[in-house]
Amino acid sequence: MAVSSPSYTVRVAEDPADREACFAVRKEVFVVEQGVPQEIEYDAYDADAVHVLAIREDGVPLGTGRLLYGDAAAAKVGGDPSVGSLGRLAVTPAARGLGVGAALVRAIEAAAHTRGLASVDLHAQTQALGFYERLGYVAYGPEFPDAGIPHRAMRRAL
Repeated sequence: MAVSSPSYTVRVAEDPADREACFAVRKEVFVVEQGVPQEIEYDAYDADAVHVLAIREDGVPLGTGRLLYGDAAAAKVGGDPSVGSLGRLAVTPAARGLGVGAALVRAIEAAAHTRGLASVDLHAQTQALGFYERLGYVAYGPEFPDAGIPHRAMRRAL
């Protein structure tokens, strides 16, 4: 399912070129901008995750995110098979403020719903809590570091 706006489309990354575009956005945002070590940014979960891609009409990638489900998500969400794990949400600096992040979250939620999941869990950078709260996510548990950046766990029922 693709979601369109006047200037970009959000879709599930279906082919190797789409996945490379997703990884390029993650590198720009997490590795270059935020200083996350490249060796921890990409992981074994990437192979089976559902990746979503926001792409401008001219083909420039604007954002990405991924959904883990089943066994891959279970370790991250307390073992509940009905909960998916949203992660690696990244929007390029040039695309911020255009609604790309919210469109990516909704596309990941749609992918989770299609797979029969009841809710979506995520680990939000604390500076992004307000963004996720506006999308219906509720924080729980204490703050914790991930790649040296403070995070909180959040969840939204679908």
